Amino acid sequence: MDTLITVGQLVLSLSILIVLHEFGHFLPARLFGTRVEKFYLFFDPGFSLFKKQIGETEYGIGWLPLGGYVKISGMIDESFDKEQMDQEPQPYEFRSKPAWQRLIIMLGGVTVNFILGFLIYALVLFGYGEEYFPAENITAGIAVDSLGQEIGLQSGDKILRVGDVPFERFNDRIVLREIAINNARTIEVERNNTQTTVAVDPKWVDLLTRYENKSARLFGPRVPLVVARVSKDSPAEQSGLKLEDRIVSVNGTPTPYFDQVTVALQEQKGQQVRLGIKPKESERVREVNLTLTEEGTMGVAVAPPDYFYDTERQDYTLGEAIPAGINQGVNFLGDQFKAFGQMFAGKIKVTESLGGFASIGGMFGKTWVWERFWYMTASLSLILAFMNLLPIPALDGGHVMFLLYEVVSGRKPSDTFMERATMVGFVIVLGLVVLANGLDIWRWING
Repeated sequence: MDTLITVGQLVLSLSILIVLHEFGHFLPARLFGTRVEKFYLFFDPGFSLFKKQIGETEYGIGWLPLGGYVKISGMIDESFDKEQMDQEPQPYEFRSKPAWQRLIIMLGGVTVNFILGFLIYALVLFGYGEEYFPAENITAGIAVDSLGQEIGLQSGDKILRVGDVPFERFNDRIVLREIAINNARTIEVERNNTQTTVAVDPKWVDLLTRYENKSARLFGPRVPLVVARVSKDSPAEQSGLKLEDRIVSVNGTPTPYFDQVTVALQEQKGQQVRLGIKPKESERVREVNLTLTEEGTMGVAVAPPDYFYDTERQDYTLGEAIPAGINQGVNFLGDQFKAFGQMFAGKIKVTESLGGFASIGGMFGKTWVWERFWYMTASLSLILAFMNLLPIPALDGGHVMFLLYEVVSGRKPSDTFMERATMVGFVIVLGLVVLANGLDIWRWING
């Protein structure tokens, strides 16, 4: 069921983006009197799942979910319709239109995707607002995970600044972004009431962008362990733990925070431990004996950070959400450009960053959360626009590149040249698709 939810979100998101992208080509083509022969969601080599002729255009759904297309008369594209191109140009064909009209038609898809990405970001902010932990509210500092510990952070640290960026909203992704994308080389922390500088080794640009570390947590808010749920027939239930009990010691050693309890229990897997328990609204500590599972667990769910720390919420009017959404989209695109720069500089490995449908689908999550779905759709829309602008023949950017050459030089590339260039571009794009999805398969096989 989890897989179906993930696949459903991916298919719906990509379908929305593909249809609107192709409509971005379709609309100006029709406005300029250019015939559009086909409008397809997904590709249809051999046969289609659905098709219907309306006027001059056949609308349909293909069986190969690798994108979509509009077939515009008189245009050299991935259909490689040489028979049509060998005939005399017709007034309704793409090749008969002025270069500026052809340029607008080719830029229509990415234009729609850029506008759509910014608009969805704005509407998400308008509809959901932003809820976050101000860093100053996390009074106990961070609970560091193994990756954060390797960087040089310690549990209890209060992060003040990452590089030149103040740490104002508590989120470990901010630290990851500043190190991997913006080359931050220091993290300023307050440690034991003293301000300390943690030097960040340049190797972390590569390590933090490796596939296996993309979802790895660096740290979280440091909180006590307060019981939020007790599993039936678990060691915790058998020992009498109750909701909102706070674990303050393990075998007589004080453990005021959850991360300390976890470390202590992992050292006693399968053994009996003595827990110091402080019930809610009581200063009296009682002790209970409990035999841990072989995994070092006791069968409880713990209270989340917002049980201990106050969040703040920023709501937006529509007028405020639009510029904020555009700014969010611009920042996202800026990060993509910087990431490409890191790849060209050899600091980020392309094979670690590249992923296919499985990688993209995993970002939606296993539960359907509409806020996350629309946020991911906005991000994918901007990525689709950005990737389509790359100057590779067969992509929109390749067509735009040749059209700009024609506008500047006054000379139109020959149909034979365009056919060969499009074929080369198609092979490049297909190769990238195979590589990206092959990497997903390889990662799955290797666990």
